Amino acid sequence: MKRMNLLTSLLFLLVGFSGTLFAQDTPLSWTPEKIMEVKGLSSVALSPDGKHLAFVVREPLMEGEKSEYLSHIWLSNLEGGEPVQYTRGEKSCSDPAFSPDGRYLAFISSRSGKSQVWRLRISGGEAEQLTEAENGVGSFRWSPDGKTIAYLMRDPDTPEEAKAKKEKRYVIEMDQNYKYSHLYTVAVEKDGTGQRATRRLTQGNFDVQSFDWSPDNKTLVFGHQPNPDINTNRVNGDIATVPADSGAITQLVTTGGIDQNPIFSPDGRWIAFESTGTGPEPIGLKDIYVVAATGGTARALPLTPDRSASLLGWDEKGSSVFVSETYRTSGVVVSVPAMPEAGTATKILTPQTGTSGSPALSAPNNLMAYVYQTMDQAPEVFVSRMDGSQARKISGVHDKLELPAMGKSEVMTWTSKDGLEIEGIVTYPVGYEKGKKYPVVLQIHGGPAGVFTESFTGNPGIYHNQYFAEKGFVVIRPNPRGSTGYGKDFRYANFQDWGYGDYEDVMAGVDKLIDMGVGDEDRMAVMGWSYGGYLTSFLVTRTNRFKVASMGAGLPNLISMTTTTDIPDYLVGHMGGEFWDDYERYEKHSAMYHIKNVQTPTQVIHGENDLRVPFTQGQEFYVALKRRGIPSEMLVLPRTPHGPREPKLLLEVSPRILQWFEQHLNVKP
Repeated sequence: MKRMNLLTSLLFLLVGFSGTLFAQDTPLSWTPEKIMEVKGLSSVALSPDGKHLAFVVREPLMEGEKSEYLSHIWLSNLEGGEPVQYTRGEKSCSDPAFSPDGRYLAFISSRSGKSQVWRLRISGGEAEQLTEAENGVGSFRWSPDGKTIAYLMRDPDTPEEAKAKKEKRYVIEMDQNYKYSHLYTVAVEKDGTGQRATRRLTQGNFDVQSFDWSPDNKTLVFGHQPNPDINTNRVNGDIATVPADSGAITQLVTTGGIDQNPIFSPDGRWIAFESTGTGPEPIGLKDIYVVAATGGTARALPLTPDRSASLLGWDEKGSSVFVSETYRTSGVVVSVPAMPEAGTATKILTPQTGTSGSPALSAPNNLMAYVYQTMDQAPEVFVSRMDGSQARKISGVHDKLELPAMGKSEVMTWTSKDGLEIEGIVTYPVGYEKGKKYPVVLQIHGGPAGVFTESFTGNPGIYHNQYFAEKGFVVIRPNPRGSTGYGKDFRYANFQDWGYGDYEDVMAGVDKLIDMGVGDEDRMAVMGWSYGGYLTSFLVTRTNRFKVASMGAGLPNLISMTTTTDIPDYLVGHMGGEFWDDYERYEKHSAMYHIKNVQTPTQVIHGENDLRVPFTQGQEFYVALKRRGIPSEMLVLPRTPHGPREPKLLLEVSPRILQWFEQHLNVKP
């Protein structure tokens, strides 16, 4: 018996030892689940004293029945020490903002039910709820003296509306009974009765979009539009002021264009803002202007490289402003002279390789912070001087993340059919061998004023680039005419030309891959979302070179799209007029009117609740292909607007596309 136990023990020891000795480690792979380990960083904030930095980290929750994202705030002491998680719990926290004295950090959280403003001491402790907004807080700002917080709240339902909804007899009236966002203030400290005084500053039939405090705490300036519709945001916007203790509203800027995002200068004498000028620019344009705080004629500042500037703030002296925008394939921060003595030269401050986002400024401390990433480096928070010098990494969110082998990515330039220079990003297959031809995936971005930037190619998204690269594909992501990042003329170059000049741009990029000996012209696939889905649908009506296609949230019928989307003016702006005045142009640029030409097996993916590109757009294309006998399938993402918002649904997209591609290409699963 003892001998048997000994033999058994030796056998188990041998098996256990041999398992340890001979087992092969499973190599890391770019599975969708692995890609979801890359976290999102955003909402960077710098303290007024320059000692602390806050940022938001977002990660997916996918255990059991959960399919959502959780965001929490991290805090870093810039004088030393590692960043630490600052907020915790099952409810997300976002929009960190330091108090003017640097003692508190305020943020938005729905931990009490609806989104409210909370504050927490920098040294830690229990969070304290500051607002009791009936309908929740949209955004907020500290007053310069730290005594008051201003915030936006959308009008709540009336008692009659709430009762009708409860009794299930409420009827939505289109373009009527708008719920507007308006300005409120709340005292930070409680009064003698233990209450915080709350005051409503604006009311009426307009929607407040953005706002800022004057340095003396006496006035708020705000951008507003006639109603909260997203389409209205593309055609109208004005700027006004209101006393901080309530009173009459004074209209300050009414140029006829879209005026928005006003910010006071440090001395309170000037207000900078974004504007399209004297009229709307539906294709996309944002220049920076300044106007005296007392009113008068607005003055345009020197133009930024792309003329799509998002205003960040002023320098300490009030001589320049800072903006963020895209420059070619990089997100950058640009300084713009605001006063004549500062000259006329704009200057890019952040790196022009990689991309910088969520910038924050602390002008008195000569500090700037931002989320920086490259094509092979996951996003992290960096801090630098205001001129971009002495940049250093602050966060280490991804330091311990083990990454699989990556396909090399590089920016590539080529010439389109008419001589226009086009830029794009190519990601080679993992383990690429020079001289070997690989199946091609052409990926087309949305917009059309979207852009592919030098962001981390392992980031989660609708399309997982490294996932396709690991499966042996070379992925090309072009920035055709119409893309942002290359100036106004380039962005406007596909005006009344959808599906033609842009088609030549992307095909020229594919041909360059083939000429380089990298791409296999007999094994090519195309995919794109939104406008990328549009161009995918139009592309397969013009060529049979692609063996398979995947159209995501595409718009193949510009006529029905115009009358069903929530942004009709955007489309009409690109077409140059209404469809009833020019049916021929709309039909010329709509894939549905050329559907008889399609021979390419095409997958259609669409969100069930998409208002931007309504679900029926995908349905039209799928049904037509099916009735023509073209191999096709339609995947409907439940509960989904214009793109997946739930991590589990996001995980489904790339594998479903890969399966469709492998089914119709001569590639191994």
